[in-house]
Order: sequence, then structure tokens, then C-alpha cells
Amino acid sequence: MDGGTAPQETPATTVPVKAPSRFRAWVRGNEIGLVIVACVVGVIAGLVVTAIGRAAQALHMLLFSADDGHLSSMTALAAPWHAALPACGGALLGLWLFATRRRKARPLVDPIEANALHGGRMSLRDSVIVVVQNLVSNGFGASVGLEAAYTQMSGGLASRLGTAFEMRRGDLRMLVGCGAAGAIAAAFNAPLTGAFYAFELIIGTYSVVTLAPVVAAALCGTFVAQLLGAAPFLIEVGTPGRITALDYPPAILLAVLAAGLGIAIMKGVTSVERGIRGSGLPAPLRPIAGGLLVGALALVTPQVLSSGHGALHLQLDLPASLSMLALILALKALASAVSIGSGFRGGLFFASLFMGALLGNLFAAAAPWIFPHTALTPVTFAIVGMSSLAVTIVGGPMTMTFLALEMTGDFPITALALAAVVTASLTARKTFGYSFATWRFHLRGENIRSAHDVGWIRNLTVGRMMRTDVRTTTLGTSLKTFRRDFPLGSAQRVVVVDATGAYAGIVLVADAYSDEATDLEAKIDTLLRWKDAVLLPQMSAREAASLFDRAESEALAVVDGAKTRNVVGLLTESHTLRRYSEELDLRRREAAGEVR
Repeated sequence: MDGGTAPQETPATTVPVKAPSRFRAWVRGNEIGLVIVACVVGVIAGLVVTAIGRAAQALHMLLFSADDGHLSSMTALAAPWHAALPACGGALLGLWLFATRRRKARPLVDPIEANALHGGRMSLRDSVIVVVQNLVSNGFGASVGLEAAYTQMSGGLASRLGTAFEMRRGDLRMLVGCGAAGAIAAAFNAPLTGAFYAFELIIGTYSVVTLAPVVAAALCGTFVAQLLGAAPFLIEVGTPGRITALDYPPAILLAVLAAGLGIAIMKGVTSVERGIRGSGLPAPLRPIAGGLLVGALALVTPQVLSSGHGALHLQLDLPASLSMLALILALKALASAVSIGSGFRGGLFFASLFMGALLGNLFAAAAPWIFPHTALTPVTFAIVGMSSLAVTIVGGPMTMTFLALEMTGDFPITALALAAVVTASLTARKTFGYSFATWRFHLRGENIRSAHDVGWIRNLTVGRMMRTDVRTTTLGTSLKTFRRDFPLGSAQRVVVVDATGAYAGIVLVADAYSDEATDLEAKIDTLLRWKDAVLLPQMSAREAASLFDRAESEALAVVDGAKTRNVVGLLTESHTLRRYSEELDLRRREAAGEVR
């Protein structure tokens, strides 16, 4: 954020419930206790994923008459009027926007933002709202996935549990990551994928300290989902044959194409949002308009509806013409952009996998003409396309690599997917610079590139570091009076204010006693320094250090605002740098597990 902006509001944590003091102390001071709590979080995540997933399937069966609950696997809508159902879901979301239109809008904080800015603190109320909105969106057929609801609710419950144990900032952030790990692991029946999703996207870093709790949560989430009847997410690769070095160039080219498609989809969401906002359509009506368009696309093919679980297996199991593959890919990309852009709540994790598989199948038809020596099967290209497009939109190169491994169980294909994922990730990072989540933060004005903890920098503000016992004098004071009030050695600097109390500058006491200051009746106004260089209480330590450097000053006055300029404190450069260094060292020791 730019200098001088107000600090972000920390998500509400209403009426915290605390664990028993002895148990709380044991968990806070014992790594084994932390792993046990992480296992509990994983179990909760498995239950959350199962409950949300079954609720969405029940809505699909009730509303769309989908026999198995997989809406996108239908070959046609059961009735033409079903095309109006996404608009009905949009109407429900619109009613919510209408009912809350007069409340002060505050963005709902997801696990990435919570860990980046708020030290892992999430609002359970916000999490429930996200789950309900995501269920309405997905259940009524909008082209969004449920992964946002899974990670939001699991992370919110983990944050509340961590708050009950009064966990330190680093441990609370890790516990939110455990919630996300358990959720993704349960959703895909893939513990490695869930664990690295937490490391790369929620915690922002990998360390030996976080390994045991995160993996434990991912395993527990997977076990609970399996016990409750979750179907394994596997892709039958058949006999792909021996993968050689000649197979890597086509996979890398496919990765570059997937990165381009992913960037186009993310920008498409923004274009839809701007278009709808520019149309003048009231906010409560926007999801209805988006739902009408998604419903119209569903009349062409229901595969554009929901996240695409059923459609993915349908495309992998049954052959389709190239024209049909291209049509479904274009319609799914449009439906996803319209759904998110018009106000439906959800994510693009599984949608990106589905579209990546379509792109891979299309590329498989052209690959022999461009690379005659490759013998990769269409299913292999589909897996490479899935991983490449998903890493572009979602992020997490190792997450998508392990997903390819756990989907196929084939190590040579995983190595091929790894090369493609790295290529797609590098292409997107160098040409666009964002994943879908961080792109949304960027559009809101937040400079967040990952879940790496930057919240402490914003919390370390000038207002928290400054001294309030400021020695002041007024403009027009004579040098004689100044020397009487401030003897040599009594202070280093004195802040000068005008008749209204507004900041005018700083006088160094040494200047007032210098050999050049001989006229005792002269005014101190000529000795003023740093008349325009002032700090604001909401500035961060980093912004303050930058201003010290530009002003070439060892201390600056802190004023309440740029217009009033009333002096509220004084801050020195040495104290700022010392506090910044102490916080950096604390974060380093937390990551290394030295703070317990």
C-alpha cells in the first residue's frame, strides 16, 4: 500500500473461547501438542469438505435432476427452464447485496490475506458467509468451484481454535495452513497436494517446523474423507509408453499456451467486472444478469455449469471432436469469467483443471504435426495441460506437480508435468506477475503477491514507535529565550510550531549554540530544518525509513494529518531501524522454530 494509508482492519474474532490454561500452555510450548491440534484441524477439515460437497450435490440433484449429483456430466439439461436456475441463484445473492447495501463494505478475508496481513486471524462469521454464498453459486449452476468454501471454512475454524489456545502469530498462521491442507487433501483425496497447497499458497514458505503439523492435518483430512465415502480422484492413464527427452518440448510448448490461456481468463474476469460496473446495472442485479448468460451457455452444453468434476471425467473417458472440444473450452472460459465477474462466489481451482484437460486434448491433435517424434497419448497431454493451466491461475508449482502424481500414480508423467508446471509458472510470473487470488488483491489496491507474512510490517507503524514527550517551542522565539529554555545538553532537537499549534520545523540545539549564532535577539526561525518532511502515525516502519533517507535526517516529527499538521510525537531513525531489525529477527526465529 502507498505511504500514509490507514492500516487494514483486523478480522473480527468475537467473544474468544479459551482452552483450559494447562492444556493451552502445553500446546503452546510443545511441538507434539501442536501436531495433535493440527490433527484435530485436519479431521475438522475432512468433515467440512464432506458436508459442503454433499450439500452441493444435493442441490444439483434437487434443482437440476442430476442423477449422481455431478451436474456438468449431463449431456443436456433435463428441462429447458433449468437454464434459468443460475439466474435464480444470482437473485439470492442479489437479495443479500440489497439487504446489506447500507452496511460499510469490508472485503471478506480469505486464508491467503489472513496469513499475509492479519497474522492468521480470520472471522468465523465471514467464513460462514463465504460458504453459504459459494454453495448458492455452485448449487445453482454458476461456473465456480467449491474449493474457496472448503479452505475458507476450514481455515476459519482452525483460526478460531488457534485463538482459543492463544497461539503465537507464527503458530496461528501455520494452523490456518493446516486447515487449508486438510481441506484440499480431503477434496482431492491427495495428502501431498494438500500439504504443498498449504506451504506454497497459505503459509507462503516451507520449513522443517511446519512440516509435521501440515502433513498430519493433510493426512487426517484425507482419512476422514475416505471414511465418509469420498470417491478417489484418479485418472486412468492406460499405457502411456516410455517418455523420452523428445517428449519434453511439446509439453513445454503446451505449458506456454496454458499460461497464455490462464492470463486471458484472469483478465477476462476483470473485463466482465468493469463492463458490468460500467453498464450502470445496480449491484444486486448483476449476479442475475450473469446467471442468465451462464444459463444460456448451459443450453448449448451443461458442461459449463458448476466446477466441472463430471465433465472432466466425461471428456477423458469419451472421445469428442476437435470442434466440440474447442467449443466447450471457449464456453467454459466465458462462463467462468462471467460467473466470477458478475458477483458469484467461488474459485477456479477445478475449473482450471477441466479447461487445462480440454486444452491438452486439443493440443494432442496438433502435436504430431509439429513434433513428429513424440508418442505422448492424449491423456498425458491432458494431465500436462491440467497442471499447467492450474498453476497459472491458482499458483503452487509443487502443489500441481504432486496433484499430477496422486491423480495418475505415474512418475514419468509427473516429471513431464513438473517441467511444464515450472514453465507455465515462470511464463505467467514474468508476463503477468499474479495468480488469480493475488490478482484480485491487486485490483483492490493490496500489494500482496503471496501469503508471506507482511502484516507485521504494516502493524509496526510510526504511531506505535514514536515518542509522545516532544519538546516544543513556538515560531518567533528569540535565540536568547531558546537558550534559556533549552540549555546545551538538555535536548538534541526541539520541534517548532506556529501560533495555531501546527508543525513549522525542527531546530537542532547544537545549531542554537554554534559560533554563527551570535545575535541573541534574532529569531530561531532562520534555524528551522525539515519544514516539509513529516511522518504520519499510520506510516509503516519501511515507509518511515525511506522518508528518513530522503530527508537526510536522524529524527522527524509525527503530525496527525497532512492538513492540520498538529505535532503528536517524534521518531528517530535509529529507533525505527532497531525495532524493524528486532521484528525481522523474531520472524526468522519463528520460522526456525526457536520461539516456542
